[in-house]
Amino acid sequence: MTTNDAFQIAVLPGDGIGHEVMAPCIEILNAAAAQVGGLSFRFETHQAGAMHYRDHGVALPASALEAARKADAILLGAMGWPAIRYADGTEIAPQLDLRFEFGLFAGVRPVRTLPSMPAILADRRAAHLDFVVIRESTEGLFASRGKGVVIDDREARDTMVITRDVCEPLFDFSFKLARQRKARGGKGIVACVDKANVFTSFAFFRKIFDERASAFPDVRADHAYIDATALDMVRRPWALDVLVTENMFGDILSDLGAGLMGGMGFAPSADIGADHAVFQPCHGTAPDIAGQGKANPTAMILSGAMMLDWLGEKHGRPEALQAADLVRAAVDKAFAGGLKPYEIGGTDGTADITRRVIAALDHKTLEVA
Repeated sequence: MTTNDAFQIAVLPGDGIGHEVMAPCIEILNAAAAQVGGLSFRFETHQAGAMHYRDHGVALPASALEAARKADAILLGAMGWPAIRYADGTEIAPQLDLRFEFGLFAGVRPVRTLPSMPAILADRRAAHLDFVVIRESTEGLFASRGKGVVIDDREARDTMVITRDVCEPLFDFSFKLARQRKARGGKGIVACVDKANVFTSFAFFRKIFDERASAFPDVRADHAYIDATALDMVRRPWALDVLVTENMFGDILSDLGAGLMGGMGFAPSADIGADHAVFQPCHGTAPDIAGQGKANPTAMILSGAMMLDWLGEKHGRPEALQAADLVRAAVDKAFAGGLKPYEIGGTDGTADITRRVIAALDHKTLEVA
């Protein structure tokens, strides 16, 4: 790819509010690109998810998978529906299939509070949080997805898998991210979150972490047990920087982090591998509000900003990095102005939030980090 080439983006809106939050994200990405200049996208939409499975018998069509494989990045809304499941009772989750298909080992879950949000924790120091949970996304306990066994209806087993091939790039990614955050005024700390005092697999996880830490002497390497980390995310979350952990532990900590921000509608995410990346909100399809215009698109918009960051770093495109900063600053400005989504007891719906962020983005005095 050369400078000024348009980025090819595979768009998978999915189910429920996935469609409703995707349109604002694309509108804002295009607006940010127009602001900085020299940046453009070709969005190609493909259907996948529970409704597609219901209607066509396949959750992730080959055409959608191939488009995702060829794209510069993948934007995903939300997938799944409670009443639509595979024959074995498990949920329709093509987003998991993409993680395994493309080796997306690093699940990046930022925890950053927005201005003027209602306080979640009483301590004033918790009003401005900025840390990241990095969830290993292809193995750990999730390696047993579809492979668990039930023995004689008396015992069930799922197996945790930790491999050096995945852990080494995962930890390198974590240390590099902490280094980037440190350059912007962050703490420069990576904590390995595990249960190494009990499980051999986690002792191995920690051993590899310590080995890779030696290659990053400018970043502090810490250790933390999962239970203590859950405590600290409530007791002193302002002291955290980058947390890296196993898949299931990361799944749980990510939702706790979303709670600290105000809810799942504020929580962006990325699943990143060596060559591909998927960007999606942490929330689900929200059948209870789908089609009512109440969905909070903030997490999807901020996931789009994460995509801009990744594209900018990967392809050496500073204009993409600038656009990412513009999007985040516009979201902050809109919320500082009093936005209150339905999710936190307000009356601002999808269209209201989109309009306010666009207006903030168009403001010429917008400050960026």
